[in-house]
Amino acid sequence: MRYLAPLLVGLLYVVLMSLVPEPHRRRLNAVVVAGAGAAYLSGGGLGGWEFTFTALATCVAYKGLDSWAFIGVAWLLHTAWDVVHHLKGHPIIPFAHDSSFGCALCDPVIAVWCLGGGRAPWESLRRTDEFAGARRSALRTESATLKE
Repeated sequence: MRYLAPLLVGLLYVVLMSLVPEPHRRRLNAVVVAGAGAAYLSGGGLGGWEFTFTALATCVAYKGLDSWAFIGVAWLLHTAWDVVHHLKGHPIIPFAHDSSFGCALCDPVIAVWCLGGGRAPWESLRRTDEFAGARRSALRTESATLKE
């Protein structure tokens, strides 16, 4: 469960965020990742570096208001920060020792989705069905032309 639960949380995040229509989905994700970038501030486990990371994450998240790629990069930055905190023994949730570890597994799932354009999973399935239908139609037309 230590590995599976964070991955499932990442997938649940993708599904729930996919319910938000565009362009609100992209902007909401930029705001969420900016908030995630500030999550370690109250713990102060890495001193002044917490402010530096928060400033960097905020700048990248701001660029994410117009770009899914920047949102994905911000999630990957947060993943790296999760790893650092896990290794230093300063978890995101002080009383949950593996919380930063779990976050480091969950965040890349979200990042991959964002780097892929933040599309709803069912939109990709619909496009595949449309492509297959268009391909079959083109093959039928080509076959009919060859018979003539």
